[in-house]
Amino acid sequence: MQSSEQNEEMRGESSITTVADIPRVQARRKPEEAAIVFEGRETSYAQLNVRASQVANGLLAEGLKPQARVAVLDKSSDSFFEVLFGAAKAGCVLVPFNWRLSQSEIAYVMNDSEAEVLFVGPEFFALIEKLIGHSPRLKRVVVLGGVHELWETYDEWRDRQSHCDPMTEIEMSQVALQMYTSGTTGRPKGAQLTHSNLLTLLPTALAEWGAWTDDEVNMVCLPLFHIGGTGWALMGLYSGAKTIVMRDAAPAQMLRLVSEQRVTRMFVVPALILFLLQTPGVEEADFSSVKQILYGASPMPVELLRRAMRTLECPFAQVYGLTETTGGITYLPPEDHDPLGGGRVRSCGKPPSTVELRIVDAAGEELPIGEVGEIVCRGRQNMKGYWNLPEETAQTIRGQWLHTGDAGYLDADGYLYIHDRVKDMIVSGGENIYPAEVENVLFSHPAIADVAVIGAPDEVWGESVKAVVVKNCDSDVTEAEIIAFARERIAHYKAPKSVDFVESLPRNPSGKILKRELRAPYWAGRDRQVN
Repeated sequence: MQSSEQNEEMRGESSITTVADIPRVQARRKPEEAAIVFEGRETSYAQLNVRASQVANGLLAEGLKPQARVAVLDKSSDSFFEVLFGAAKAGCVLVPFNWRLSQSEIAYVMNDSEAEVLFVGPEFFALIEKLIGHSPRLKRVVVLGGVHELWETYDEWRDRQSHCDPMTEIEMSQVALQMYTSGTTGRPKGAQLTHSNLLTLLPTALAEWGAWTDDEVNMVCLPLFHIGGTGWALMGLYSGAKTIVMRDAAPAQMLRLVSEQRVTRMFVVPALILFLLQTPGVEEADFSSVKQILYGASPMPVELLRRAMRTLECPFAQVYGLTETTGGITYLPPEDHDPLGGGRVRSCGKPPSTVELRIVDAAGEELPIGEVGEIVCRGRQNMKGYWNLPEETAQTIRGQWLHTGDAGYLDADGYLYIHDRVKDMIVSGGENIYPAEVENVLFSHPAIADVAVIGAPDEVWGESVKAVVVKNCDSDVTEAEIIAFARERIAHYKAPKSVDFVESLPRNPSGKILKRELRAPYWAGRDRQVN
């Protein structure tokens, strides 16, 4: 049996020292083999490497300096990875915009990131046309997968650049990715992930999350503005796998591609597993090639997991992590997945060799085994910090320990169990939603006197956004009107899915709403306060 060191040498990974090296090394190892398959179009590793060099030269020709921000606003595609590796080769930082955000939110992120070049897909032309005059740092807009009367197409822009690799000098401590995550104040925060962060995660995960081999076929079905999308894709490309990229996570298409492409690995959120199980033909779908379905980003209901294991008949594993930790910091292997729902299946696993976990109290003191407190972690996967937010960075990273904002406990064997959330964050379908942002919007409705937003159990999304509203006197505002009002002002996934009306909200003597008390009736009878 080969050791992980031998496997690494075989795959050439020891010579990958920055994200920019991934296509370089794989182009030497397996130039003609498929790196990416997207909607029937294959890109070989040699093509990916050359196109990344062209993108890098294009960015340098635009006058971009080291660590300049390069943004992408589009759904998933093969071109995304040419831009990602091209930005890395130029020493720039890729900023994938969350295309689900509202216009005002995208405007904020575009200006906050100080993006100098923007790659945009046709679905978002109208939005960018409205915003472009308000982004003074933006030098160029390039069109992905379409035509615009004012902006050059990606193929034209890329193909007039030199094929020569610029071989820009890059430090491991430099930022490679800036991924935006919601903030408690309602403003998104740019988590800066360095080359070192990513190149700590990738080899460790490949060796310790099921021992990847040299012939994997990796499916990427989560959006690439999410660490579960881009991070997972990079794992496959780092290992030399064939990577199947889906523009959208369409369950029927997933079932077909798993069989046609003989997929061996995929990463999903629990809601997507539910959708797969509801898709006609799932009982007959051929998952015999699948070595592992990894899931994470939100808690998995045990009954849903049991159904998935029975139906798909392939190994399941779980990871827990944050954007700020470059993704997974614990792993629960298939052998800990009891099909009857017992044992450690409610755990989210143990940390890899590169991560330390502790459970601490409000003062930061470590708590004993079995006692619930905040989960903190230390290791080279912890982000560099939030872009231009030193105070928020200092609140999250204290000393060498990153404070997750999640509460849980460790058992005697080092397994982590998520118990509740320190913050009021709602996780719906793998997306983080902060109640304060939603409350701020709802408070502007003239018929609302008071409001609190909480997460309620949802069998599809894990949690759904619920608004608990006190109406102004004589108001006859309806649930539908309030939901529509919110959807006009924030992204739809953040807007309430339901509204309950009450006479008053529970508050403590200082006036703070007692969210735990408010949540209690909805979570009654459940053994933990996440679904």
